[in-house]
Amino acid sequence: MDNLNKDIQYVKGVGPARAEILKKIGINTLGDAIYYFPRGHEDRGKVKNISELIDGEEALISAFAICKISEYRANPRLTIYKLMVRDETGACQINWYNQKYLKNSIKPNERYKFYGKVSKKAGRADMQSPVFEPADSIKNTGRIVPIYPLTYNLTQNAIRNVIENAINSLVGKLEETLPDYIINKYKFLDNNSAIRQIHFPDSFEMFNKARDRLVFEELLSMQLALLSLKSKYEINDAGISFDKTAKMSDIIDILPFKLTGAQQRVLEEIDRDMEDSKPMNRLLQGDVGSRKNNCSTNCCL
Repeated sequence: MDNLNKDIQYVKGVGPARAEILKKIGINTLGDAIYYFPRGHEDRGKVKNISELIDGEEALISAFAICKISEYRANPRLTIYKLMVRDETGACQINWYNQKYLKNSIKPNERYKFYGKVSKKAGRADMQSPVFEPADSIKNTGRIVPIYPLTYNLTQNAIRNVIENAINSLVGKLEETLPDYIINKYKFLDNNSAIRQIHFPDSFEMFNKARDRLVFEELLSMQLALLSLKSKYEINDAGISFDKTAKMSDIIDILPFKLTGAQQRVLEEIDRDMEDSKPMNRLLQGDVGSRKNNCSTNCCL
């Protein structure tokens, strides 16, 4: 699909400057963006009453700002910005640190959603440096939110917006890469749904379905590539044909242990393969205690 090769700078909300930053983490194209999978997710979908908050948890509340954000300078290097909010069950103090740009970002008597870590002592609830947005927005709260690996001064909000815009620009346009009989047999999501649900899942169940589909596809692609490589070697490349008169029994007889029937059978197969002109790739596998290490060392497999 040609759109996957589209330069990332042309995605909504990017532009040349941000494109250079994204390219430093390997996001050069639209395709790179949709396959830049999150390292985890946070469930920011369930709103809790302030009275139900628990010390140490990360939670989402929906509350009215009682007043404007106030500024308190604790020392020359630390400025605390405080806001008191209230819902129908109680009040909570919100604290941010050294974030001056937030001072005029919240209007009194309007409702917002806040997601952050709760501190609760003597019945008083505080929330430290929460993510927030208007109560009717579902950009960064009110749903399961992806968390991405970040470097180079990119924020979660910034990369989240870029990837969501990239996915939206490809809605229904991604080609299906698995045959119908495999999708039907294993009840996989289609390609378009899998990409959306791996980033912005409707539920953790849907995230798991998306992951199953994408992991299967990756392993299948790897297996097909290995089979293609093996076929190429067998057709085009000649291996070393070892002398058929060489007796493996001469080595087996001097081993300080007796081989099992399975080990003898494998050695016979290897012996036949080494007499052939086709290249041989073989993995010797055995349970713990099967002396596979001794066998591989002494028999030079």
